[in-house]
Amino acid sequence: MTEFSVWAPAAGRVRLRLGGSTGTRETTTSPDPVVGSDRAMRRSDDGWWRVDVPDAGPGTDYGFLLDDADRPLPDPRSAWQPAGVHGLSRVYDQSAFAWSDQRWTGRQLPGSVLYELHVGTFTPGGTFDSAIERLDHLVGLGVDLVELLPVNAFNGEHNWGYDGVCWYAPHEPYGGPDGLKRFVDAAHARGLGVILDVVYNHFGPSGAYAPMLGPYLAEGSNTWGRSVNLDGPGSDQVRRYILDSVLMWLRDYHVDGLRLDAVHALVDHRATPLLEELAMEVENLSTHLGRPLSLIAESDLNDPRLITERSAGGYGLHAQWNDDAHHALHTLLTGERQGYYADFGSLQCLSDVLTGAFFHAGTWSSFRGRSHGRPVDTSTVPGHRFVAYLQNHDQIGNRAVGDRITDALSPGLLRVGAVLLFTAPFTPMLFMGQEWGARTPWQFFTSHPEPELAAAVATGRRREFATHGWAEADVPDPQDPATFTRSRLDWTELDQPGHRETLDFHRRLIALRKSHPDLSDPRLDRVDVRYGDQFVVVGRGGCTVAANLAARPQRITLPEVVRRVLLATTPGATVMRDGIQLPAESAVVVTHA
Repeated sequence: MTEFSVWAPAAGRVRLRLGGSTGTRETTTSPDPVVGSDRAMRRSDDGWWRVDVPDAGPGTDYGFLLDDADRPLPDPRSAWQPAGVHGLSRVYDQSAFAWSDQRWTGRQLPGSVLYELHVGTFTPGGTFDSAIERLDHLVGLGVDLVELLPVNAFNGEHNWGYDGVCWYAPHEPYGGPDGLKRFVDAAHARGLGVILDVVYNHFGPSGAYAPMLGPYLAEGSNTWGRSVNLDGPGSDQVRRYILDSVLMWLRDYHVDGLRLDAVHALVDHRATPLLEELAMEVENLSTHLGRPLSLIAESDLNDPRLITERSAGGYGLHAQWNDDAHHALHTLLTGERQGYYADFGSLQCLSDVLTGAFFHAGTWSSFRGRSHGRPVDTSTVPGHRFVAYLQNHDQIGNRAVGDRITDALSPGLLRVGAVLLFTAPFTPMLFMGQEWGARTPWQFFTSHPEPELAAAVATGRRREFATHGWAEADVPDPQDPATFTRSRLDWTELDQPGHRETLDFHRRLIALRKSHPDLSDPRLDRVDVRYGDQFVVVGRGGCTVAANLAARPQRITLPEVVRRVLLATTPGATVMRDGIQLPAESAVVVTHA
């Protein structure tokens, strides 16, 4: 017996259409006697329609017919879309998978190193199963949590994932629901946690059938189209739709946390915001499961209330991405100052970020033409609540040609940037391939089957970059399959000179961070920063980080006597009585007597 249900409050009638049986292990063992039939569904006062169907077990394809329509719509809560986002949904038994991670106790965010990857371009195979083959590489690197770009179903074969329309169904070309479970299970077997990037601020432009069934969208719009209805009529069920999706990923797929995309685009004027509700329900689930679960926000607001405890008036999320940390490092190392980089680039800016997390903390933003942000109470908000990075999918893929910082910097400055990142009081994150200095770009790619949508996306992308000073002709066509192919990691680089050494350096740097508590100490009010002419000295308890950004050797005075050099980015650092002599574009981590 399977109960089929769908929320369609405005429909006059709803029928269930049943398709065939898959013949796989997920199906019932007997032929389905209701194939091809339509079943009338019963309406409840809350706008839900339901019907029980005997023998329509796992593996049965189905869809919903509204009023007099003859084309079935997929289930907004579908866990499996084997024929794509426009096809019928398939009944999936969440309890059927044979998990082997019963002893898994989770991975907490404090002290962890994150690694962001895109399933489709992480390996040549572009699937969950092929990604499993590279998990041992991440273990050897010292990673604790693997963060997957969105994997819920979207239209087409390949995409960044932010055009998802089925918020409960893993993308079929990646391996579908069982494929994601195999990946998580394999990660846990190796001691790796899994963070899943999820998008609840908009639906993608193709295959979004949920809004045809109910008031999932509001009248206003954000960057990507209509806003999700979080506070208007009917929004109770829309919020429940999101809350249940969040709980499903954490409970049924055993993932260890979620990265919530662009929460500043969630328009929500309720007394208890959706994000606070999420934090409360996830805390309850964590208690039940007996393992830590993390919610990480992406936000453009620079508002520490997101990650402030609820008892102190905050939302109670566990962390947020910190673009200010990226911008401070990127501009200092590359010299770029265009667009939103305009206010960044000084050593004072870096000092402000290392000691206060945000650079824009109620200060003037020339890019926005207004004041921006809010100060962080560094005595109560720990630095591990800020995820920091030298590269990520946005900061690479939203450049015109998807070039990495590897293309702009010398090997020396790349290592200096890595040292400053991994010795900071934040939670550090790598983007796939960064650990070996990958030369492959990561570009914006799509595979929209609709010609008009494909052309509109390509045109819009070129115009967007033209406004930032890039020539339109330089912007790759996101629909060109070659754009996707170019963005795949080249794992043969690991055997090449330069790349091998860069990988070894990152391994040693991560191991150093984990072996010295001072280097992962999240207390922002205990970070001491001094700087001078193209050099910076960062005090981290019993350790000191000294970085020479100049293209010439420099003698740098240190506040205490050096006992031992723990790590040097390049040979030639000389310890002196009152400091250290550093080669050009180099950094060291030392301990004191």
